[in-house]
Amino acid sequence: MSHGQPYGSRDGQTRAYPVPGQAPPQYDQGQYDQRRDYRQPQGGYRQPPPPYEPPGQQVPPPGGRPPRRKRKVGRILLIILLAIVVLIAATWIYLESSFNRVAALTDYPGRPAAGAGTNWLIVGSDSRAGLDAEDQERLATGDAKGQRTDTMLLLHLPDNDQKPTLVSLLRDSYVDIPGKGKNKLNAAYAFGGPALLAQTVEKNTNLRLDHYIEIGFGGFASLVDAVGGVEMCLDKPIKDPLAGIDLPAGCQELDGANALGYVRTRATARADIDRVARQRQFISALMDKVASPGTLLNPFRMVPLLADAPDAITLDEGDHLHNLPSLGFAIAGASSGSTVSTSVPFGDSRSVAKIGSVIVWDPKKSKALFDALRNDTAVPSNVISLPGS
Repeated sequence: MSHGQPYGSRDGQTRAYPVPGQAPPQYDQGQYDQRRDYRQPQGGYRQPPPPYEPPGQQVPPPGGRPPRRKRKVGRILLIILLAIVVLIAATWIYLESSFNRVAALTDYPGRPAAGAGTNWLIVGSDSRAGLDAEDQERLATGDAKGQRTDTMLLLHLPDNDQKPTLVSLLRDSYVDIPGKGKNKLNAAYAFGGPALLAQTVEKNTNLRLDHYIEIGFGGFASLVDAVGGVEMCLDKPIKDPLAGIDLPAGCQELDGANALGYVRTRATARADIDRVARQRQFISALMDKVASPGTLLNPFRMVPLLADAPDAITLDEGDHLHNLPSLGFAIAGASSGSTVSTSVPFGDSRSVAKIGSVIVWDPKKSKALFDALRNDTAVPSNVISLPGS
């Protein structure tokens, strides 16, 4: 049964139909306006829906989970970082546990008291340990019996803003060797090894040694080869069949064998004096090469260097890997002038029966040098002998 047209609009909204027997509902104008406002926004049109965004581009609400791609990249970076940390830690543990150790620095009655700064004794020995006959021939090590020290350097690292000081200790220095009387400095190593050598240096310099490092023939050559050689510039050619070298004048790259001969030879006018100057220059250039980006960032040099270092180096029992960086940077600084480089001032040389030709330290100048090191004061200029002078 039809009751006529429905009340209300024809806009698809709910319509009201009259109930039989009842009057249709009445609305005043205000109620109608409220209903209209409720159904439609002002202006007579509906607000359009927000634009569609693909799921991968939706921005999460504040405090929500980050996008999946960002989480994946962060996870990869974290894994890489952890791998680098593990690699560094493993390398550190390997090196720390692989160095050769020796009881070089020991206490004894009358040992000098500790002064300011830190003192290293750096020794290059003629040890042929680990070298077969072919290696000994290639490196021209000779067939000397026993062990002696071809290189002895004292490095002082100050606690203040003074420059580090690298001092050559001439092997023919005529000094008191505890329990052995007066003899050449390098004889102390032959008599009693690293411990007696260290004690001899302490007693004659009145400086307490804090660290000890030693490199043998084979180890020295291996380190030079590992970094790809070291460039040196020679004012004059050097030919020495005993050291196995025939080097022309001019700048050239020295490999391990030639480098070893270069720092060992005494076939020049001033023999040992020229040699200690070359030793300081070469060791400084070697440390500079080791610390260069060309070595540190080159795996073809860094890996062999890390592999050869433990066998090449001997440390005191109390020394550790973290002690070495400051040593290396200070030695490298000798080539740039940031480290003072000199030798112990000497007065004269003479021949001693059953010992041979020796060098006698200048008592006043050598004392002034060692006092400056012990007190962390500037080394007087009149006691510094420049390389080659």
